[in-house]
Amino acid sequence: MTASPPPGTGPDSAPGSGPVRPVLALALATAAFFALLIFGLGMTSLIADQDVIETPGLGQIPGITGTVMTTAAFAAGLWAAVRRRPAAYSGALWTALACFLAYVIGVWLGALFSGAGLAVSTAVAGRIATSWFGLVVAAAALLAAWGGIALVRTRAQRPRWPWEDEFDE
Repeated sequence: MTASPPPGTGPDSAPGSGPVRPVLALALATAAFFALLIFGLGMTSLIADQDVIETPGLGQIPGITGTVMTTAAFAAGLWAAVRRRPAAYSGALWTALACFLAYVIGVWLGALFSGAGLAVSTAVAGRIATSWFGLVVAAAALLAAWGGIALVRTRAQRPRWPWEDEFDE
C-alpha cells in the first residue's frame, strides 16, 4: 500500500485546482442557478403581485425561451470562468451580465415567435429588463456562479478524526 502525498503537494496542486473538478462544479452550479432562477422569479411574482410576463395571449413560450437561453448562457459563462487556472471570481460578474442579457433576448425572441408583434415583444422584454425580474435573474446568476467558482478554487479537505491520518503511522 502506497501513501498518497499530503494535500497541496501532488500533481494537481496548481492554484485553483481544488478537490472539485470544473465539470462537476459547472453541473452543481447550473442546477443551483436553475433552482434559484425559478424560486426567485416565483417569489418576486408573489411579493409584487405581478406576473413575470403580464401581456395576455403570449402563453408560456417567452418564459421558456428566456429560461433556456439564460441557462445556456450561465453554463457557457461559468465554464469560461472555471476552466481557467486560477478561476477568477470576476467571472461571476460576466456570467451574471450574460444571463441577464440572454433572459431579456430570450423573452423577446419567445414573444416574437409566439405571434406578438415587434412592438409588443420589445415592450415585454423592456419590462423584464427594467423590473425586479431582471434583477432576480442577474442575482441568481451571480450567486450560483460565485458558488461554482468557489467550489473549484477551494483547497479544503473533508474533516478527519486524528486517528484517520495515514501519515501518523
